[in-house]
Amino acid sequence: MSEHPVKLGGIHHAAYRCRDARETVDWYSRMLGMTYTTAFAEDHVPSTGAYDPYMHVFLDAGNGNILAFFELPNQADMGRDENTPAWVQHLAFRVGSLDELLAAKAHLEAEGVDVLGPTHHGIFKSIYVFDPNGHRIELACDIGSEDQYAELRRVAPLMLEEWSRTKKAPRHADWLHQPPEA
Repeated sequence: MSEHPVKLGGIHHAAYRCRDARETVDWYSRMLGMTYTTAFAEDHVPSTGAYDPYMHVFLDAGNGNILAFFELPNQADMGRDENTPAWVQHLAFRVGSLDELLAAKAHLEAEGVDVLGPTHHGIFKSIYVFDPNGHRIELACDIGSEDQYAELRRVAPLMLEEWSRTKKAPRHADWLHQPPEA
């Protein structure tokens, strides 16, 4: 078996649209502690040559993970895919522990942000907020054991095959949805 010709080194950056670059940078800096690192601004899109002035801002989410946003003042107002529920498309960031997750929740709530959770997902717990652009943000802390992660890797292909045939939720990992032990 030959080695795959594409050798990814991780995500360089993920880019989304924002309504206001300054507001977005301020929110991610203040709410999530991200460092604003870089801005690109052009009147013409480098990849297409089209005239479409933009501000492109980059924020460091830790461990070399960069989140970027485009403000596009000449485009129609931002929208979202109305056929996709608001809970589906989101950005999830890792925090180091349940204590850090609860501290983040307290900080966000003290800043006036509505926070949902913590929600138990079996191998991690999460809280959810919306940024000023309407993007759903998840903060998650891993709580699973190596045995649990190994079992999920084992059943993943079985679950995908069953889902592809039935379009009904396979039950191979129902244990994830059991309430946590007190």
